[in-house]
Order: sequence, then C-alpha cells, then structure tokens
Amino acid sequence: MRYWTAEMARADALLFGRVTYEMMESAWRQPATGTWPDWMGEWEIPFAETIDRAKKYVVSSTLSGVDWNAELVRGDVGQAVQWLKQEPGEGLFVGGVTLPLALTDLGLIDEYEFLVQPVLAGHGPTLLAGLRERIQLELVDRHEFRSGAVAVRYRPTRATA
Repeated sequence: MRYWTAEMARADALLFGRVTYEMMESAWRQPATGTWPDWMGEWEIPFAETIDRAKKYVVSSTLSGVDWNAELVRGDVGQAVQWLKQEPGEGLFVGGVTLPLALTDLGLIDEYEFLVQPVLAGHGPTLLAGLRERIQLELVDRHEFRSGAVAVRYRPTRATA
C-alpha cells in the first residue's frame, strides 16, 4: 500500500473508466462522518487519503455526472487524453482494464507499470486482451517486495527510422 500511495501521489490526476471509478469510490471515498470505516486497517489509511483527495477524470458515456474530486470525460477519449497530457505536471495515472487497452491502441500510454503477485489465479480478465498490435517495451524500473511481488515499469520502445 505504501508503494501505490507514493505512485498515486506522484500523479497530477487519476484517469478511470466508469467501472474502476465506481469500484474505487465505493472502497476509498472518505465517509461524510470523516471517520474511516472499521474494516480499514491503519496501514490502508494513507492510501485511502491519497486517492480520496486526488483529482480524477472519469471516461464514461453512461454516467450523467460524477463527484469525488472528479470530472466527467465524454466524446473522443483520444482527443481528451491528448489534451490532458499537454497540461503541465508529472502525468496521469490510468487504472482499470478497458480504458488502458483503448489508450494503448491509440498510442497514448507513455509508461506501463505492472505489479506481479506470486499467485496463479487461473481465471479473470486478461490484461490488455485484444491489443491490436504488438508493442515492444523496455524496462525502466523494478521494485521487489518482501512478499515476493514485483513492480515493474516499462516504456514502449519507439521504432527508429
């Protein structure tokens, strides 16, 4: 949690699709009472506080509105993300399954970060399933955790003429 808290804090904003936004909001939005729920461990509170206060953009054609420090993104997602990327700052943190695939196909992701857990699930969505073309990546950073998990960060390699 400390790792993802720091990563999220580096971003200028979070970019989610509807499903990820709703899932994150239901888990990490601070209750109106100002008191975090009993199920949340003390070690999770810094992450909760970071995601709660972060600026968020939500890509959705079905939501009529958003709050939780969020702004709705409609229309051409490629144009919207290109505009957001031109804003000054460190960058956007993109989460989810469907939205990263769409942004990858549009060539709009500058870095990929994967957290590999030492668990074989045998089911669930396949990351970036349906990608239109193969993308070569170069390793930028690697962080090993005591749990055996590994965070790896890659950049797409650009073909040189």
